[in-house]
Amino acid sequence: MVHMSWNDGRIAIIQEALREHGLDAIVCALPANVLMLSGYWPVVGTAIAVATSDGKTSVLAPQDEVELARRGYAQHVATFHAGSLERISTAAQAAEQPLAAMLGSLDLLTARIGFESGEWLEPSPYASLHLYCDAIPSVLKRIAPRANPTNADAMLRELRAVASPDEINRIRASCSIAAQAYQQGAAALRGGATESQAAAHFRTHLYVTAPPVIDCGRADGFVFCMSGPNAATAHGAYARSRGRALAPGDLVLVHCNSYVDGYWTDITRTFCIGSPNPQQHRMYSAIFAARDAALAMIRPGARAADIDRAARDVLSQHGFGDAFKHSTGHGVGFAAIDHNAMPRLHPKSPDVLREGMVFNVEPGIYLEDQGMRHCEMVAVTHDGCERLTPFQADIASLSLLG
Repeated sequence: MVHMSWNDGRIAIIQEALREHGLDAIVCALPANVLMLSGYWPVVGTAIAVATSDGKTSVLAPQDEVELARRGYAQHVATFHAGSLERISTAAQAAEQPLAAMLGSLDLLTARIGFESGEWLEPSPYASLHLYCDAIPSVLKRIAPRANPTNADAMLRELRAVASPDEINRIRASCSIAAQAYQQGAAALRGGATESQAAAHFRTHLYVTAPPVIDCGRADGFVFCMSGPNAATAHGAYARSRGRALAPGDLVLVHCNSYVDGYWTDITRTFCIGSPNPQQHRMYSAIFAARDAALAMIRPGARAADIDRAARDVLSQHGFGDAFKHSTGHGVGFAAIDHNAMPRLHPKSPDVLREGMVFNVEPGIYLEDQGMRHCEMVAVTHDGCERLTPFQADIASLSLLG
């Protein structure tokens, strides 16, 4: 079997974290964590990844996902059948003996092993997602009774916070696909089209566009369109496209979460059907000034709370402080929308930026009858930041005059 070695940077980060936390290995089953440990994004959630402090990465994958598993960088891929005509069993029961054999081959049966627990926000890779939950620590206790299983949630959140160069490249590719979808989808934003029709037109280009930069196995995502008074509610916990017809003069907020092989984006653009009126022009000016103030502060060592304050202060100076109803941003990459993913650009955030962090910057204005948000994706560099979404970034490119 040929193994890819395209993510040595991530392996080194995992090794260092395990050693710092006194762990010999980490065992994960949440798809985003399996992706982080192995470069393989599971489809139905039954795969398990094991990474050790000496740099070994192994994956236990269901038989029908083995091709995907081998696209990652795990040195060893073992398979199991999560379902069988011989007996009715849970995925945990089917995986128990293969996992025991894997831990034995890695000399981990008496080791200190970290596992995931607690609350996680997990992007779904399929229509239905299997979650092991408490089954993994229970299995570890049965198959390795002399081992020392340890909750490693804090370490895993830290690991997710900083992307390797290859992971940033894949997030960059997902942003590039979204950029093409936005350019093509803007043509559907005309009076008479419904929000749902417009959103569908945008989304089509997420999975039909040939992925740039990298070899890609799976690309797709979600797009939501909210116009007029519906855009005023876009600060809520979820987005929703409806049957409302777009009309001249509307602000049309288009929110996109695209992915390439499990690496996600969180992007928003707000278009105007026609030339912006004076109020809308003031909103655009305030939003872009807030964005620029936040971007100017991004560098290693900057405090996330200070970046939030910079954007919030600008919107207040423009008279829209009370209309900015959420934080300025959050970590993006292994999840699309997780407001607790570091770094949290929040007024109370304790987070400090590090090189390799990827997150969004999303100043927004939500009035009674209309709303606007402009959400950029950025990556922290050694001396500042790279804007991963440098498209449709001014009033002229967002005004649909045709």
